[in-house]
Amino acid sequence: MERIPLIIDTDPGYDDALAIVFALGSSVFDLRAVTAAAGNISIERTYKNAVRILRYFNSDVPVGRGGGRPLTRELKDGSEIHSPSGLGGVDIPEDVPMPELKHSVDLIREVLESSERRVTIAPIGPLTNIALLLSIYPELKDNIDRIVLMGGAASGGNVTPSAEFNIYADPEAAKIVFESGLPVVMAGLDVTNGFQIYPEDFDSYRSMGKCGTFVAEALDAYYAFYKKLGSDFRGPAIHDMIPFAYLAAPELFEGRSGRVRVDCSRGSLRGRTAVDFSGSPRSADSFILTGCDREGVLDLFARSVKALG
Repeated sequence: MERIPLIIDTDPGYDDALAIVFALGSSVFDLRAVTAAAGNISIERTYKNAVRILRYFNSDVPVGRGGGRPLTRELKDGSEIHSPSGLGGVDIPEDVPMPELKHSVDLIREVLESSERRVTIAPIGPLTNIALLLSIYPELKDNIDRIVLMGGAASGGNVTPSAEFNIYADPEAAKIVFESGLPVVMAGLDVTNGFQIYPEDFDSYRSMGKCGTFVAEALDAYYAFYKKLGSDFRGPAIHDMIPFAYLAAPELFEGRSGRVRVDCSRGSLRGRTAVDFSGSPRSADSFILTGCDREGVLDLFARSVKALG
C-alpha cells in the first residue's frame, strides 16, 4: 500500500506530541512537513517543541513556523493545561539546533507544489496557517487530497459551553477551511472525548524503550490537569491522535456526513461549529466522526511507539 503524503499542522502540547509520535512511527504515512501554529502556547514554543520532538526521534522532516496570533484577535492560549513550555515534565533536550526559519504557509506551499501526489493536511491546532494558505494560494486546492482536522463538536464545547478550543482560538480561520470546498473530516469532541488513556495503562508504555518513556511522561503530565475535571474523564483524552488513527484505519470509526458552519460572532456562541445532518449528501461539506473503537486505536498507537522505541 502506498503511504499517505502528509503535512501536520500543530501546536504542541501534550496530545499534539503523542499524535506526532503516532504519525512518525506508523508505516501508513509519508510525513513531508510539520508546521507550527500558535494555540496551546505561543508560536515561539510550539515551533521549538515541534523541532524538539522530531529531532529527539531522529527525524529530519522540515519544520515551519506560523504567525503568533489568530487572523483577527490576540491569542488566548491553553498554557494552563499544557504548562508554559507546552511539554513540562517531559524529559527531552531543550537546546536543539533550530532549522533555517521558514513560514509555515511557505513550507506547505513548497510541499504541495513539489509533490507528485495530492497531499493530506492534518491540522491539530487552530486553523490559522491553513486558512492563510487557502486565501493566498487558492490554486493549490487541487494539490490537497483532504483536510483531516481535530476541532469542533456537533454538541457542546470545552472552552465555552458551545465551542471547542481549536475552533474558538481562530473561528475566522476555521470558517475559511470548512467553506473551502475541500473534503474535510472533522474529528471533534464527539469522538475525541471518548478516546482516553487510563492511568493504569501509563506504565505499559515505559517498557517500550525511549519512545515509551516519552509517552508515559507526557501522559503523566497531561493527566495532572485532567484529574481536576471530575468523573467524566478516567484519563486524559488524547484528542489530537484521532485524525491520524482515522487516516490509518478508517474502519475503526463511525461518522456522518453533514454541513458545518462556524459562528464568528462576538457573543457567547463564538467558535461554535453548527453541524447540520439533515440535508442531502450534496449539501454536506464535511464528514464528522462520532465514535471510535478505543482498543483498536490504542493498538495502532502501541505499534507506533514500539516502532520508534
